[in-house]
Amino acid sequence: MSAITNTDFGLRSSNQELDRRADFQAKFESSPIPRHELLYSQLTLFLSRQELSRMLAMAELYRNHVLGTNGVLMEFGTCYGRTAALLTNLRGIFEPFNFTRKLIIFDTFAGLLGTNEKDGDYKLAVDGAYGTGEGYETYLDEVLSYHESQSPIAHLKKFEIVKGDASTSIAHYLGRHPETIIAMAYFDFDIYGPTKACLEAIRPHLTKTSVLAFDELNCPEYPGETVALSEVFGLGKCALQRSHLTPWMSYTTCEHIAM
Repeated sequence: MSAITNTDFGLRSSNQELDRRADFQAKFESSPIPRHELLYSQLTLFLSRQELSRMLAMAELYRNHVLGTNGVLMEFGTCYGRTAALLTNLRGIFEPFNFTRKLIIFDTFAGLLGTNEKDGDYKLAVDGAYGTGEGYETYLDEVLSYHESQSPIAHLKKFEIVKGDASTSIAHYLGRHPETIIAMAYFDFDIYGPTKACLEAIRPHLTKTSVLAFDELNCPEYPGETVALSEVFGLGKCALQRSHLTPWMSYTTCEHIAM
């Protein structure tokens, strides 16, 4: 399956909303603003309310729950890397001198992998959905390297992209890095198999203040993420919280899980 376009994310948008979005995209593409200004200082002119809300929610989560916790950040499922870029820049804003706050990114870059009956029958809950194209991880590496270059201690690379099936690559990574403590794990796999495998693998590397954050809990199109959390920790043992800024993002600190 080819990479998913933005129109596929408009699941709950009306036809009128989709038409307005298409018109606004045309407005962006025909912008008279010089391209170097558009990229570096004027992108907020086109930033959607939804994306800004998500950015503010992530900043709130980082500031309130990550800053005081030792350990690395892990992102499970990145697609084009918008969350990875956001986390990189939040680190540069909130703790620019903390060179120990590495970001580890797990993705196949070939789309979803390992879907099964626990993932329901939504049309995009299938292997291959949300692929980014051959070699995209190299492009993302270059983008994240640029963002890192704009903060102190830029000569130390503070992120790692792990390409492949995270159901197995997570164990390999932790085997190479037994020192790993996880400050926050952000799950955006959408599906059951890799979510459960990674939750089980990282469990020994969590502290009471570690944060588990999720993008698709209680989501009818992608039930697998909720099922995985339920099977590993038990929903009744998790004191889940959600951001008031965005409908999907939810999280818990491990002190609120009966481990």
